[in-house]
Amino acid sequence: MKFKVANPVILASASPRRKEILSLLGFPFTVVPSNVSEELELENNDYQGYARKLAARKTQAVANDELDSIVIGADTIVVHKGKLYSKPESKEQAKSFLRELSGETHTVITGVGVFKDGMLSTFAAETKVTFRELDSTLINSYVESGDPMDKAGGYGIQTAGALLVEKIDGDYYNVMGLPIAKLTEHMRKLSFIGLKDGVSFIDY
Repeated sequence: MKFKVANPVILASASPRRKEILSLLGFPFTVVPSNVSEELELENNDYQGYARKLAARKTQAVANDELDSIVIGADTIVVHKGKLYSKPESKEQAKSFLRELSGETHTVITGVGVFKDGMLSTFAAETKVTFRELDSTLINSYVESGDPMDKAGGYGIQTAGALLVEKIDGDYYNVMGLPIAKLTEHMRKLSFIGLKDGVSFIDY
C-alpha cells in the first residue's frame, strides 16, 4: 500500500526511528530538524496536552520557512505514577529511570503536529507498556550499550530495549516515536494524502 501527497512533505525531526516509520507510507519526504527547546511547563497533569504542545512547537518552527509543504513534527514522552520521563541526561539517570519502571506499567504518549496551508493541527496517541522485573546487571548492561540515551524513558523498544518489555497495549510504532496508523488516518481525513489508486494527487 502506497500513498501520494498533495504537497512536498517534511519531517521536522532528526529521529532515525521516525524517519523509518514515515517511510512506510511510500512517498518521498525530506528531514528538517526543528532544533527547538523541549522545555515546557506541565499544566494540570495534562500529559497529552504537553506532548501535543511540544509537537506543535517543533512543527511550527519548521513550517515558518516551509509554507508550501506538509510538515510533520512529533514529541514522545513516558509517564509513570505522575512523573514525566523524557530523554535521560546521563547514564545514572537512565539507570534510575529503568529501576523505577521495572516491573511496572507505564504510558508512552506521542504528540503529533501536522501543518499545511497555514493550518496546524495536533493529536496524541497513548500506548501502555509493561516492563519485566529488571535486575541491576541487565539495567547496567543495557545502559552501558548507549542505546537509552536518546530515547524517552531511557529505552528503545525497537532495539535491545525490547528485552525489558513484558507486554504492550496499543500501537507499537507509537512507542517508537510516531503512531503511523493514527497519523495516516488524520492526514487522510484532512485530504493531505490519498491512496495511489483512485485519488488524484500530485506525486512528489
